[in-house]
Amino acid sequence: MKLVVTVKSLGKRKPALARQEMELSPVPQTLRELIAATVALNIQRLQEKQDSVALIPFLTGEEIQMQGETGKVGFGSIYNDAIPDIKDAVDTAMQAFEDGLYRVFVRDEEAAEPDVPLLLKDGDEIVFIRLIMLAGGLW
Repeated sequence: MKLVVTVKSLGKRKPALARQEMELSPVPQTLRELIAATVALNIQRLQEKQDSVALIPFLTGEEIQMQGETGKVGFGSIYNDAIPDIKDAVDTAMQAFEDGLYRVFVRDEEAAEPDVPLLLKDGDEIVFIRLIMLAGGLW
């Protein structure tokens, strides 16, 4: 199943990162499964990126311009070569969700309960919004 994922951070001047297609198999039935599948896919992509290191990195003019529009130009180097543990990463992501550090929206509706069925369809848009804590609160 193909889903379109957008990640937004309310504290950034730029409203959103690029929309990305994400292929998930099997189809997640709950928000908990969706978060776990998303984390696992991102860890897999990180491992693939670590394995495909160029001997002499370089950027084309087009890549420099494209990266400049997002606010950071770099070679995409990964300095920590440790492979994350998927179970620990999923647990951390779920704890962050339960602590209210980010929200998840499916088809413009908030998915607030981790174990309620989602009923995803091919091509659905998923939005992760990372919330920013403000200083000076009543903590």
